[in-house]
Amino acid sequence: MLEQGTISIHTENIFPIIKKSLYSDHQIFLRELVSNAVDAIQKLNMVSRAGEYAGDIGEPEIVIAIDKDKKTVSISDNGIGMTAEEIKKYINQVAFSSAEEFIQKYQGKSDQPIIGHFGLGFYSSFMVAQKVEIDTLSYKEGAQAVHWSCDGSPAFTLEESSRTTRGTTITLTLLPDEEEYLESARIKNLVKTYCDFMPVPIKLEGEVLNQQKAPWRESANNLTKEEYLEFYRYLYPFQEEPLLWVHLNTDYPFIINGILYFPKMKPDVDVTKGQIKLFCNQVFVSDNCEEIIPQFLTPMRGVIDSTDIPLNVSRSALQGDRTVRKIGDYIAKKVGDRLKELYRDNREQYISAWKDLGTFVKFGVLNDEKFKKQVEDIIIFRSTAKIAQKAAETPAVEVQSQEGDVWQDVTANSQDAISTTPYTTLKEYLERNKERHENRVFYSTDEATQATYIELHKNQGLEVLFMDSFIDTHFINFLEREYQDVKFTRVDSDLDNTLLDKDKASEIVDPKTNKTRTEVIKELFEKALNKPKVNIRTEALKSDDPQGTPPAMVLLPEILRRLREMNAMMQQQNVEFPEDHILLVNTAHPLIQNLANLNQGSIIQGDGESPTTQLVNMICQHVYDLALMSQKGFDAEGMKSFVERSNEVLTKLTEQASK
Repeated sequence: MLEQGTISIHTENIFPIIKKSLYSDHQIFLRELVSNAVDAIQKLNMVSRAGEYAGDIGEPEIVIAIDKDKKTVSISDNGIGMTAEEIKKYINQVAFSSAEEFIQKYQGKSDQPIIGHFGLGFYSSFMVAQKVEIDTLSYKEGAQAVHWSCDGSPAFTLEESSRTTRGTTITLTLLPDEEEYLESARIKNLVKTYCDFMPVPIKLEGEVLNQQKAPWRESANNLTKEEYLEFYRYLYPFQEEPLLWVHLNTDYPFIINGILYFPKMKPDVDVTKGQIKLFCNQVFVSDNCEEIIPQFLTPMRGVIDSTDIPLNVSRSALQGDRTVRKIGDYIAKKVGDRLKELYRDNREQYISAWKDLGTFVKFGVLNDEKFKKQVEDIIIFRSTAKIAQKAAETPAVEVQSQEGDVWQDVTANSQDAISTTPYTTLKEYLERNKERHENRVFYSTDEATQATYIELHKNQGLEVLFMDSFIDTHFINFLEREYQDVKFTRVDSDLDNTLLDKDKASEIVDPKTNKTRTEVIKELFEKALNKPKVNIRTEALKSDDPQGTPPAMVLLPEILRRLREMNAMMQQQNVEFPEDHILLVNTAHPLIQNLANLNQGSIIQGDGESPTTQLVNMICQHVYDLALMSQKGFDAEGMKSFVERSNEVLTKLTEQASK
């Protein structure tokens, strides 16, 4: 026997702490041991290239073996191996002097996820094993093979071995409650999860389990568009093609490699949950790296690989780390630079992707001042204006910088290749409309329900912007802070004077009633509706075709509507339709004029409520209901009343027509 002794850790409490606290998941023992095996193979390559080893390296490989009878799992490599002295140095002296600091810092805190992802990798074995053995032969000429064994106590044995092949085998005799790792399917799954992109073949029962090639470590010029797409499909199967991607590659002032993709946004995608996978030297670490990338880029997908991210600290410390913040700024800047480039060089492609990209960009502008300055001039909105658009060109791979960062756009589907919908920036909108309505922006938040209002504006040459994504409620407030001299008006909040025919409003007074026609119409609706909180306004809407305009419209004053929306959001409630609103009755519409004539006829018939008067009241209520319908203002009871009243109105009209 070469030696018998105790591990230099100055305490006998290291193993209980390892078993309870070293890692949150016991399964990562395999990741740690395979990572060590990869390191051993890479070290052998280094000494061989340096001329310090003249022997045959052979084909590198890592072999995992399971023995169900002996309850063992072994991991073997044909790497550099270790001498007895190296085992004493690297195994017996646990993490050197830092072991004592580790004990002092974390003793008694087993409920805390303390050590993070890397560090005391070999000792993670004791989370699942009751006995750990090392059988190793160094590459050094004349080296003696050695065997090390430890049963989880500070005692170990180190003796000569009969091993004749260079490399190391770690054998774990599993604890009774850890025997799940004797199943080959479990081992295959772990290799797939943690070791898939390690650059050495990992074998089990003769089968190679891992991909080996890590695309993000390749030069961007060596990867084709299809390879980028294939990697995305591999990471995220059954997903639509990504919009575009960035290949990150820099070694100053920090080392980072990666490929990040902009996915198509789906209603079922949780934009608050990160899906960027974190690696360290091609070793999988985490399913997300929300602490590293800016929050607004959380929905991006792909891989980040960096050795400069401190993985052995708490989450809060990671977020506050200076290097991590710089990495986040670097990624955000690369995203902003590429978006500007795409906007400048291929606006149609930019527009085609905007439906999905817009959420990223707006959220970034709201939360990151540096990013805002980068992209504020390329935020676009769908518009009712007729703006010439260029057809999309087929994108090509473009090298972005000397560091090798490259973006590639995915060619749009044929049906999406040419956008027929005009888009514009806010500055372009203001410049285009400064003579008609300087520093005023008309916008819509719901094209379907606000269609009547939009059409009214379009017919009078007023351009409307669509701000109808879920983030736009907040974004409009941001725009108002940025453009303090600009007034933003939703199309259904009030009507611009351009839309009103003031000449028709000045009517001759009827000598019989001493009231204008508009006053009579207003009284008709006030009486028929009997809703004191509804403010009745009578205006003539300007149009070459009065029949094509609405007979009445519900208006929601901008300030009051926003207050209600804000209160509802703060109280986490749905925005209810306000009782206080404006009903604008269009006196130029033939229906309203006919209604006034009908009412005049009912007065002539004498006192009391004649059938005609009843019909007039019902039609007034019906016109109001139709206006409410365009604002989604019906509750269940209101809809029931509307249907019943519709049937009744039609019945009375058919009765009169049949007389």
